[in-house]
Amino acid sequence: MTDVSSQYNGPDLAQMEAADLRLALLDLICQGAYQEGDFVLTSGQRSTYYINGKLVTLHPQGALMLGRLMLEQVGPEVIGVAGLTLGADPMVSAVSLVAMYGGRQLFPLIIRKEAKGHGTKAYIEGVSLPAGSVITVLEDVVTTGQSALKAVERLQAAGYQVDQILALVDRQQGGAELYAEQGIAFTALFNLPDVQAHWANRNA
Repeated sequence: MTDVSSQYNGPDLAQMEAADLRLALLDLICQGAYQEGDFVLTSGQRSTYYINGKLVTLHPQGALMLGRLMLEQVGPEVIGVAGLTLGADPMVSAVSLVAMYGGRQLFPLIIRKEAKGHGTKAYIEGVSLPAGSVITVLEDVVTTGQSALKAVERLQAAGYQVDQILALVDRQQGGAELYAEQGIAFTALFNLPDVQAHWANRNA
């Protein structure tokens, strides 16, 4: 099986074509983030598989790969990327840093689940942007869609516009439908069949 950690270094991944980058990122997801078994999800649902997105977003190569691929999906009018803590924290940083190396400024924002209990008691951490600023919401793994929707609501309450939700993996368990009902555009780098097919090929 391919070991992404040993096969690719930073300069390789920084120059790699998008199609090859997608394959390398899918390899990394299937290297340990995707597992099969008996699991109970945050939503309380039982599942025969589990995707731990943090094993990708907190991986050096993973952060660089998803940063590059997600940046390609961020529109030119967007000036910030945001997401609900904890899953989106490394993602907003990765996309912002990759953007800066390409000469583009994207401000990373982290959204708390509960308001800070002291100081400004803010929900959103990061540089205050002008009212009406366009923000893209990032998420690692979308299941029911509630986490990213909460991030959207916090941003809108703060006076920002959200153009889309951008995810690493869509488990296809209602998230896309929820976003459509709310009129929010949604894009995922991979869906569940992509991951499962690649995992099966690696383990054949």
